[in-house]
Amino acid sequence: MRQVMPPTLYSPEKAERLEARLSYSQKELIQHAADLLGRTLTDFVITSSQETAKRVIREHEIVTLTARESRSFVDALSNPPEPNAALKKAAKRYRAFAKKKMNEDAS
Repeated sequence: MRQVMPPTLYSPEKAERLEARLSYSQKELIQHAADLLGRTLTDFVITSSQETAKRVIREHEIVTLTARESRSFVDALSNPPEPNAALKKAAKRYRAFAKKKMNEDAS
């Protein structure tokens, strides 16, 4: 016999919950801001959190350079310095490590 599930108020896309404890004054402040915008407390909190999260991610994923920094960066890529002794030694160690790892994986 097929079991019928009662209808839910939320779609599967909105099945996750988030809870937070806050002070009375924090809730009042947030509620006041939501009221000023004519939004529910939940809508205000979700929208504000999403906007802040997107901004923080964008700030950490995008590197912004001045014109001078951009020219310096492009110049460094276009005209890299010759590898010094430490870099050559590190490259040699890496090649040996990679070769050993490949041989282990092949076994």
